[in-house]
Amino acid sequence: MSYFLVKVLISAPVVAAASELARRSTVAGAVLVSLPLVSILAMSWLYLDTGSTQRVATLSSDVLWLDLPLLALFVVLPWLLHRRVGYWPALGVGVVATLACYAAVIGLRKVIM
Repeated sequence: MSYFLVKVLISAPVVAAASELARRSTVAGAVLVSLPLVSILAMSWLYLDTGSTQRVATLSSDVLWLDLPLLALFVVLPWLLHRRVGYWPALGVGVVATLACYAAVIGLRKVIM
């Protein structure tokens, strides 16, 4: 349990820092959020937990494939917000669009891999 607590104490400040930084400067917040910090932390924890470079390589490849559908959120959300759709409905539509893209990419991966 203490190892899990260490992971939380190291990982959680990244999210808190991003939200605080974004309040001061959206560009600076976006830079921090766009960095693959969560992926780097997850890959590092996986390597420390398993010692397997193969599992880290597989995780890294999976992250690459699943980052592509995430772009739907960053297209749909601002597009709707600029058209005066409320934040929560716009976020909901963006999440649904992202989930649909996740399903499509996962299905595509099964076909081509």
